[in-house]
Amino acid sequence: MTAPLTPPPPPHEPSSHDAWQAPGAAYAAPAEPRYGQGGPGMKTELLEGTVIVVAVALAGALLGVLWWWLAPHVPLVGDVDERGSWVVYLKDTEGEQAVGVDGTLTLLALAFGFVSALVVFLWRRRGGVPLVVGLAVGGVLGSLLAWRVGTWLGPTSDVIAHAKAVGKGVTFSAPLKLGAKGALLAWSFAGLVVHLGLTALFGPRDPEPGYGAVPGDGYGTPVQ
Repeated sequence: MTAPLTPPPPPHEPSSHDAWQAPGAAYAAPAEPRYGQGGPGMKTELLEGTVIVVAVALAGALLGVLWWWLAPHVPLVGDVDERGSWVVYLKDTEGEQAVGVDGTLTLLALAFGFVSALVVFLWRRRGGVPLVVGLAVGGVLGSLLAWRVGTWLGPTSDVIAHAKAVGKGVTFSAPLKLGAKGALLAWSFAGLVVHLGLTALFGPRDPEPGYGAVPGDGYGTPVQ
């Protein structure tokens, strides 16, 4: 005697509550980030860069005063030739005072560049392109202002009138002149190098992704 044949059970239809689902149904696609153009961060950095340009440039007045005070004097002597005309010549033809004038401004500008870069870094450690540009532009403007201030404070540029005023054979100082125009870039050069070095050594670092952390978008599983 044999048992009656029974029909096989119907095939299992997938249910919406099954554990296995299409990947697209389990996870929603992360929304694409939206970035605004000209956001408040960039505006703030541009404002800070402008402040740095103005502050560094105004510091050039102090540089000009120090240059006038510390630069060596170039001695000149006035005389009258056979025709009765006044002539002016160097008292010490082998002196290096003129080189010292350029060197004094260069060394002072390097020191000002170091100090300005240090102040900017302590003020805003995160750095940024506007801050660096502000240092560079402000350094050039400050050097130009220092050049003009030092020349204005120094002896008159009319050496013939000065020679006549002090008398024949009397030594007087030559006007403060800058022979090496490259010294006007020393401030910016020192500021950029020092700021770059401080940022590389002591600037804030971006957080590195740690092992075992769940990604921010929710995909994947933690690594044990």
